[in-house]
Amino acid sequence: MEFRQALEQTLSVLMAKDEKICILDADLAKPNGTAPLYQKFPNRCFDVGIQEANMIGVAAGLASYGFKPIVFTFAPFATRRVCDQIAVSVSYAMQNVKIVGTDPGITAELNGGTHMSFEDVAILRSIPKMTIYDAVDANQLAQALPQIMNLDTPVYIRMPRKLSTPVFDDNYKFKLFKADVVSVGTDITIIASGIMVHEAIEAMKMLKEEGINAEVISINTIKPLDEETILTSVKKTKHVVTCENHNIIGGVYSAVSELLAKEYPLKITAIGIKDRFGQVGKYNELLKEYNLTKIDIYNAVKNNLNK
Repeated sequence: MEFRQALEQTLSVLMAKDEKICILDADLAKPNGTAPLYQKFPNRCFDVGIQEANMIGVAAGLASYGFKPIVFTFAPFATRRVCDQIAVSVSYAMQNVKIVGTDPGITAELNGGTHMSFEDVAILRSIPKMTIYDAVDANQLAQALPQIMNLDTPVYIRMPRKLSTPVFDDNYKFKLFKADVVSVGTDITIIASGIMVHEAIEAMKMLKEEGINAEVISINTIKPLDEETILTSVKKTKHVVTCENHNIIGGVYSAVSELLAKEYPLKITAIGIKDRFGQVGKYNELLKEYNLTKIDIYNAVKNNLNK
């Protein structure tokens, strides 16, 4: 199942139960998958047009009257284009607005560099009171949304639209703010978020064939970090590689580095965007172009262990 399908199906259930939940789109209801909700809940779905800053303001206003607005647009328009509105009207005012940024990083694919957000996490990590959740697969997203909607605080949900590679099976149970130890290991810790969890698992399998036992952690919420799970793993393995579909400046690598610098200093190897802009390309091509593949993670682990 695609992320946007899980999104629409889950929100349909939630909106039927809670009349305070409302949807705001910036002319992208069909691409983002929210269009069917307009048929089911016509009085609680609003397309504000291509005016994202206004959309955040409207959402903040709705929240101030007790509604639970969720805004949807492509990740760069949900973050860097509306940074001031989020900082002042949402976070500073502590309004209960949920922001969904779709197709972050290389998942923007053919929309190219202008739509390819490698900085969205860095922007919102720096804003107080903001929770950041990076969806791993459709199953996890479906479980995460009800828990996120129960929070009375601002949340940024980072998710692809079309990808459908499953990571977690039907027995999986998601707990907000809790990282998942996807694979237990003793030799090195691989900390990944979002789409990079799948690549990390594939790299772990390759390493296992060579007798290297990697512990893979899906951190799920980049802010706040599950510090306890990360520190427990790192103190055991004493080696770390971080993996993210984002600039290593300000994202997962930065967040983990800040934690370990304070609590348990050691060398960290980063897999992520090395301070570059995006470009047009297919998903698998972009994985290779930005060195985000399972092979890149495998090599990073080997290099880390050899130093």
